[in-house]
This record gives sequence, C-alpha cells and structure tokens, in this order.
Amino acid sequence: MGNYSEDAKVFKALCDPKRLAILEQLRSGEKCACVLQEPMDLTQSGLSYHMKILCDSGIVVSRQEGKWTHYRLSASGGEWAMERLRAILTPDTEQDNHCPSCGR
Repeated sequence: MGNYSEDAKVFKALCDPKRLAILEQLRSGEKCACVLQEPMDLTQSGLSYHMKILCDSGIVVSRQEGKWTHYRLSASGGEWAMERLRAILTPDTEQDNHCPSCGR
C-alpha cells in the first residue's frame, strides 16, 4: 500500500459543492478573491477556508496583489490529480489477487 495523504488532499478538494463551483469559476481564468466571494454568498473567512483546501491540494495556486489574493487553476496540479485518479481506478491485472483462504 502506498501513502495516500496527497491523494486524499486532492479528493477532499473535489468533494464539496462550493469548491466545485469555485473551480468552475476559475476555468475562465484567474480571479480575485472578491470576485469569487460574491456569487458564492461566502464570508471572507468561508472563502479562505475553501481556498486553503484547494491550494493545499495543488489544484489551485494563489498570488498576492496588494491586499487581495488572486487564484487560478494549476495546470500541473490538475494533471497530477487526473493521473492519480486514473492510477487508483485502473485495474492492476498483474497483481496476484487470489484469496489465500478460498483460492479465488
């Protein structure tokens, strides 16, 4: 078994409807936190909570400009997330999957 803590960060980022809506907004390009906050009906602390999870996952990156934070999708983070999901869900037919008890 591998270490799945990095995988879990990605899947945690994707398992919340508000974070999925934020990702949808970021598909059209970089957005300031104030732009993301308005349509989501989130407080500043609520948005910060979701953005920390998205940034920790590597799917989103941020940059400061004055007092505002700007967010965008990370191409490399998205590719890594897709690769991990594909690896986890692709059957490994080379492993011995036989049950030692029943032989199946």
